[in-house]
Amino acid sequence: ELIYLGLLLTHNSKSKDLMCKLPQQRTLVPVPATHGLLTTPRLPESYVRSSKASLKMAFSTLSMPRLPLLLHFQRPKLSFLTSNLQTPFDQFPHLSTLNPRHHQRSSMKAQASVSDLGIVERAIQLVQSSPPTWQSALLSNIIIFTLGSPLLVSGLSLSGIGAAFLLGTLTWRAFGSSGFLLVATYFVIGTAATKVKMAQKEAQGVAEKRKGRRGPGSVIGSSAAGCVCAFLSINGVGGEAFTRLWELAFVASFCTKLSDTVSSEIGKAYGKTTYLVTTFKVVPRGTEGAVSAEGTLAGLLASVLLAFVGYLKGQINIPGAAICVVAAQIANFGESLIGASLQEKEGFRWLNNDVVNVINISLGSILAVLMQKIILQS
Repeated sequence: ELIYLGLLLTHNSKSKDLMCKLPQQRTLVPVPATHGLLTTPRLPESYVRSSKASLKMAFSTLSMPRLPLLLHFQRPKLSFLTSNLQTPFDQFPHLSTLNPRHHQRSSMKAQASVSDLGIVERAIQLVQSSPPTWQSALLSNIIIFTLGSPLLVSGLSLSGIGAAFLLGTLTWRAFGSSGFLLVATYFVIGTAATKVKMAQKEAQGVAEKRKGRRGPGSVIGSSAAGCVCAFLSINGVGGEAFTRLWELAFVASFCTKLSDTVSSEIGKAYGKTTYLVTTFKVVPRGTEGAVSAEGTLAGLLASVLLAFVGYLKGQINIPGAAICVVAAQIANFGESLIGASLQEKEGFRWLNNDVVNVINISLGSILAVLMQKIILQS
């Protein structure tokens, strides 16, 4: 600032008058420590560019001793000049852009923008905090649920979105963005499978209620085992040796549920022949405990895909991914047995879809943990 001011006053048409008056009122320009260049942690790129432009304009005056138009050159607004300047600017209207009151206003704008940048940076650092915290989990879910609200509304009821928000916050706190991405992938694929041939399913009476929009019971039933794994991981149950085991069980629970959802929905839409798993008799689509070749294959591929996502994000290794897929298929076969033999039977009216879902995914998680322990011991 001082170099620019000196060059400007020395090389303009009124420099002699100014230099005669300035010595009597010459004072040092105090720069507060909080606004000093050396203590500023980071300068905006726009300030750097404007400073370079100012220096070029200043040094160009060395070859142009008399340039009256330069007096009207609008300096970039900077925040380093404060009201402590003692130079009588009011006597020189052509230096209005150097007026302290002018720079007080620009200083407030510049400081506000830097403050906004600081808030954004702190938010990004909070989201990226490692290990995850409850604050980062809450902030991340607020941002993601706000941006993804159109997709959430298409697949969940309002109360279902509330339950999903709690699940997402817990998942982020326990397993970070990797766990959240796994659950998000499950939701997207499961919702897409539910919407396949919705009109046909509705006509046959086998479609999900509310055009496939899941409620809180479905969300809780689908994530109960995953939530238990998240709590176990957060509280460090079993110590460091069990940390990866809880994450494996978490992935296995959602592989199991996704395989169940996709096999059921694709079977309803494309299954040519549907068999009851206990007697292998041909039954109509949508019958509890019934399976089809098309649905079974689709469910297998869905579990492989989700296990691969868990592998890519470092939650499980290749053997762990294989364990999740195998555990999911065994658990789904068990769920079909329960549906065919017990569900909606006399004395088991309480055994609705949500309860069966809890049993199904819990079985998938437990099987994955047991298989992993057997492999490690062998």
